Amino acid sequence: MTYGFVGLGQMGAPMAGHLAGPGLIVYDSRPEVMAPLVAQGARPAADLADVARAGLISIMVRDDAQVNAVCAALFAAADPGTVIAIHSTIRADTAIGLAAEAGPYGVEVVDAPVSGGFMGAAAGTLAVMVGATETAFEQVKEVFGAWADLVLHMGPVGAGTRAKLARNLLHFVSFAAAAEAQRLAEAAGVPLGRLARIVRHSDAVTGGPGAIMIRRTTTPLAPDDPLYEIMSHVRALGEKDLSLALELAAELGVDTPLARLSAERLATGLGLPQEDPS
Repeated sequence: MTYGFVGLGQMGAPMAGHLAGPGLIVYDSRPEVMAPLVAQGARPAADLADVARAGLISIMVRDDAQVNAVCAALFAAADPGTVIAIHSTIRADTAIGLAAEAGPYGVEVVDAPVSGGFMGAAAGTLAVMVGATETAFEQVKEVFGAWADLVLHMGPVGAGTRAKLARNLLHFVSFAAAAEAQRLAEAAGVPLGRLARIVRHSDAVTGGPGAIMIRRTTTPLAPDDPLYEIMSHVRALGEKDLSLALELAAELGVDTPLARLSAERLATGLGLPQEDPS
């Protein structure tokens, strides 16, 4: 199957690079970014209608407006049976609406945002969250495996984007928490570069925030649930350490609103009652 790729920016270019060769058609509004892939054997498209010759087309452009514009051009030119995969982070409703628009053309739309950054794109180790019909997922999973080492079917169209938004909520809230921790550390005289090395090292060992994402539902845990004791242990450690950090912050005059909120909500977030029944 011929593979098309639209959008050769920081993420798109290395993703497409893993499939460079005569079976790849590439398009970007900037001819200079197509050149390295063409040098590897890919075919440059003159326009989006040219890309529509491919049986599977990936889109990695900036935002909803660009995704809508690219899809409108591809729908008009694509053959029935074509699959269009959207890797851009967009609104979940955008993918659902585009899938409905594609139906009369006999085209399948897949929303398949990725996680792992440009480093993962270059290494071919991205994670991809796919919202698609079962049939479309079967068509795309092997090709996506060229640039991703985790390809998961999250549900129907729109589910991939919803998963990406949840994942990025954790990502960027963690950034805000990291900034709060840095302010506390700096006020306490801790070298920030060394603290950063400790965080990256320990998160690589423990899995970081993802380590507690082991429940299949966010409903409260029953006391006889095997995870209840594990989460109770996490809670005890977390509440103790947060209280000590908040005490230090108060002594140093550092405002730590995320730490306060975390102390208030840690138990319920772990599926435990806010107050011990005893």
